[in-house]
Amino acid sequence: MAKKPGRPGAARVKKGGSKGAPKVGTGGKGRQALEGRGPTPKAEDRKYHPAAKAKALRERKASQTPRVAKAKPGTAPTTKKGEFLAPGTRTAGNAGGAARTGRRVQKAADASEVLSGRNSVLEALRAKVPATALFIAARIEMDDRVKEAISLANARGISVGEVTRPEIDRMTGHDAVHQGIALQVPPYNYQHPSELLDKILSRGQKPLLVALDGITDPRNLGAIIRSVAAFGGQGVIVPQRRSVGVTASAWKTSAGAASRIPVALAANLNATIKEFQKRGLFVVGLDGGGDMSLPTFKLGNEPLLLVIGSEGKGLSRLVQENCDAILSIPIAKETESLNAGIAASVALYEVAKARLK
Repeated sequence: MAKKPGRPGAARVKKGGSKGAPKVGTGGKGRQALEGRGPTPKAEDRKYHPAAKAKALRERKASQTPRVAKAKPGTAPTTKKGEFLAPGTRTAGNAGGAARTGRRVQKAADASEVLSGRNSVLEALRAKVPATALFIAARIEMDDRVKEAISLANARGISVGEVTRPEIDRMTGHDAVHQGIALQVPPYNYQHPSELLDKILSRGQKPLLVALDGITDPRNLGAIIRSVAAFGGQGVIVPQRRSVGVTASAWKTSAGAASRIPVALAANLNATIKEFQKRGLFVVGLDGGGDMSLPTFKLGNEPLLLVIGSEGKGLSRLVQENCDAILSIPIAKETESLNAGIAASVALYEVAKARLK
């Protein structure tokens, strides 16, 4: 009998086992397949789903307690008058809802400032601008300015670190000419206007405050802070929008007065003016087209809020309408206007002179 064609030794095996073996069964796998896997889990319960990751992140944040970074001694003075805080510190409250409960308001535009350049950094350290860290590029040419900057930083307890030039580029911006040196200045801690007034009244003092309307030059702010300190004022108020904040430049120009005179942040300057009027303050605007001349001003001995406008535009329309009076400083016809810092100094001097009588 001839053999059937095919591969030698090949054997046909039935499914389920060896040739001729009976098929035992599926062991329950068929039944499980028919039952299915049950209802589909929610998106937030699936481990790798974005909704699950978002839920885990929310739970982590809820379980964490807020921590305040501690600055090294001498790195960033923090006083009750509202000064600079160490990087990483957070304050309660916000610009629109801080009440008179000791809370602070932070200007949104003010983050940690980084000064760069050998002259700028050295001048800031000489002026004792609060700082938290001095960064020196590796293999920098150590001239007298760099040596003095390191010496001043060490004397004040400011940390000094050596970093690469790309790191300083990243901190200062690639277009900045940093010359291999940078100084980190923490954000300013503003007070709330109502809180500032509460403190003045609790001390039994007659309020003399200065508010700024449209002042955008930090040097003007620094000069005004210095004048407020010189002529017996108790604080400065800046609006949250379209206004300069307390920067390192403002601190330097104040010649140290920024450490004694608090600066408050108003979410809405007109609302602050109306509130101060209800609490017994006379609000007087300073503008070139005022209806009253400064030499004839008779309210210098009263509780005052003096509002200073910008050099170019002056006071805004709404601020003028909300002021009790508009003062002008008589000047020569050849001079169009006074610098805002100088105008504030002249007005504050007249008020201080009236209060000495």
